[in-house]
Amino acid sequence: MVNHRARGGSSERQARELSAEIRALGRRSLAVRADISDRQAVRALVAEAGTTLGRLDFLVLNAARAPFKPYERLLDRDLRQLVDTNLLGNISCIREALPLLERSSGKVVFISSLGSRFATPSYPLGSMKAAMEAVVRDCAESLRDRGVAVNAVCGGIVQTDSFKILRQVWDGLDRLSPELLVSPDEIAEVVVFLCSPAAAGICGQTIVVDRGLSNRVLR
Repeated sequence: MVNHRARGGSSERQARELSAEIRALGRRSLAVRADISDRQAVRALVAEAGTTLGRLDFLVLNAARAPFKPYERLLDRDLRQLVDTNLLGNISCIREALPLLERSSGKVVFISSLGSRFATPSYPLGSMKAAMEAVVRDCAESLRDRGVAVNAVCGGIVQTDSFKILRQVWDGLDRLSPELLVSPDEIAEVVVFLCSPAAAGICGQTIVVDRGLSNRVLR
């Protein structure tokens, strides 16, 4: 099940394209619209997964929504959006999906970013990512006895649509060596690893995938 938030935008198009690609492999797949900041929408999303697909093995928390501006310029609605989507929304997804995940001894993987550990101008999303990394640690322990594994992947500078905006608000990003840019596939490969039996010994961890960028901060 591929979730997207808006109707008629690029997220819906990409979700439908991905679902079509999966179906072409002979698998069942559907794209479903739901805003995870809405608890009822999350409940309906998970219910549809259980009804239509019959099970839920993995929950990948990749949704994020935030303005690109410093805290002192955030409006009240900006702050509410930050918390409702990036913190409460992700927690709602875990809570609602838990009954299905328990049945399959499933796994949860949260997608974080380097803003969780480094000060980044005009990127308040980083604070929410840091909060969710703490949630990952806590849930990994509280859900361990229920057979559900929880981990995270912290991506570096990933070449997605948001990279264009980051270049406008992050001074010096244009001078970053191309060899330090991470592709979406490189993030996806680590997510797949964490969802595999090979990651059985990993619990409550956040794996950094940044091509060594964070090792070069002083350079």
